[in-house]
Order: sequence, then structure tokens, then C-alpha cells
Amino acid sequence: MESTATFFTAVIYGMEKPAPPPGLTWKKKAYSVIFEADTPAGRNFDIGLLWAIVLSVLVVMLESVRSINAQYGPYLRIVEWIFTSLFLLEYLARLVVVRRPLTYAFSLLGIIDFLAIAPTLVSLVLSGSQYLIVIRTLRLLRVFRIFKLGRFVGEGEFIVRALKASRFKILVFLTAVLTLVIVIGTLMYVVEGGKNGFTSIPKSIYWAIVTLTTVGYGDISPVTVLGQTLASVLMILGYAIIAVPTGIVSAQMATPSTPSPSYKQVICHVCQATEHRPEAEFCWRCGEKL
Repeated sequence: MESTATFFTAVIYGMEKPAPPPGLTWKKKAYSVIFEADTPAGRNFDIGLLWAIVLSVLVVMLESVRSINAQYGPYLRIVEWIFTSLFLLEYLARLVVVRRPLTYAFSLLGIIDFLAIAPTLVSLVLSGSQYLIVIRTLRLLRVFRIFKLGRFVGEGEFIVRALKASRFKILVFLTAVLTLVIVIGTLMYVVEGGKNGFTSIPKSIYWAIVTLTTVGYGDISPVTVLGQTLASVLMILGYAIIAVPTGIVSAQMATPSTPSPSYKQVICHVCQATEHRPEAEFCWRCGEKL
């Protein structure tokens, strides 16, 4: 404790910096490997992690094939537990090296990392839940940070901004669509009745949604002339309605906007904040030195 205090005192007051205490050194090195992709070790760690994610998801997919599961099921489950153990150790290592473990655990990336191991553990209680391991594919989004594909990240942010700016228009549109299917579904329930498959208002609303989206499963269909007329009107409306959200978002994307700034590929080791400007020396969220 005394050596750590001496180290930080020397840094703050500009004194000759002594050798950092051993506990601080290994944590900083481990943090740079696990959380940062700017160093060769960190890059190799993340690339290895991506391969482990892909292979673990592939194992789950193969396990769902009956013929393969019947012959190699026990071996696939052993491999899956090996991957889960590795991901569990990696998750615990992340909690150890960060300064605020709870902040990381409840962050978006922390929750995704936890979901990477949760399905296999839950499968001990609930059979079949191991197939939810495909949630691990969400971790593949790290590929943009690992290979520093800033252009792709910027384009993704552009789409997110357009969707965010259009959210109120889309909400009004979805409310109108929901009202329409409720009204049409209720009318079809009254017109067709249970003898033609429209046994309840919720089921009739389901039919209206399927028809409006031009999916048309065909499990329920109107028989009366009035019901078929309503169905025809709803089908025509479906073609017009599908184009509305596309037009809203496209118009927003076509609106001139200021170019998004480039960001430094550094994650704050205290609060896990990202998107730091290239010239930044301190975290924009908590003020910690980067």
C-alpha cells in the first residue's frame, strides 16, 4: 500500500518516478492485453478470442444436427464445456483487471460477455438452453475495433444516427399500423366468425398482421365476399405501408449532416468509456488519464 501511494505521489508532483509496484504493473499489462487492441499482444488476444467464439458457435450448430449429435454428441459437449471454461476465465480476468468491476459487468459489453457463458451454465438446469450460445456471435462486433476499421464504424454510426433521428416518425407510423390491424382484425372476426378460422379477435389480428406484411401463411383465409374484400384492401395497403419506414429513414440519411469525428482506439480502464478523440489525454466520462 505504501509503495503504491509513493508511486502515485511521485507522478502527481513531478518527482522522479520510481518503479511501479508489482501489483500495479501486472494489472496494467493484463489490461492492455485484454481490453486494448493497439498492442500486438492485445490484437492477438482478441483475434484468438474471435476464433474461439466462431468455433464454439459452430460446435453448437453441429450439435443441433441429429445424425451428428447421435454419433459425436458427447465429444461436442466436452468441447463446448472447454470453450465455456475458457470464456469464464476470460470474463473473470476482465473483472479483475478493471478498476470498477461492477461498472464493467453492467455495461453493454460486460452483459454480452456474461451471456457468452450463461447458456451453458443454465443448461445444467434447463435442457436445450445451450443452443442460446449463439448469443456469443454478438461478441464478433469486436472485429471492427480489432482491425481498426474506422470507416465501417463511422458508417454504422451514420445509420444509427439516422434511425435515432427518425424514431418519433417511425413510432407514429407503427402506432397507425397497430391501430389499423386491430380494427381490420376485429372486423374480420365479426364478418367471418369462428367457423371460418377467425376464432378470436387476437387470432384475427394475427391474420391481419400476416396479410398486411404480405407474408400470407395461408393458415387462415376469409370465405365470405365481404371478408375477401377487406382482405384485398388490406393487401393493397400492405404494399404502400412497407415503403413508409424506408422512405422516412432514407430521407433522414439524405439530410446533410456534419461528418463524424475520428476516435482513438482506447478504452478507459476505469469506466470503460470509448470514442475518445485522437488528441484526448483524459477520459471524457470520468477524467481518468488514458
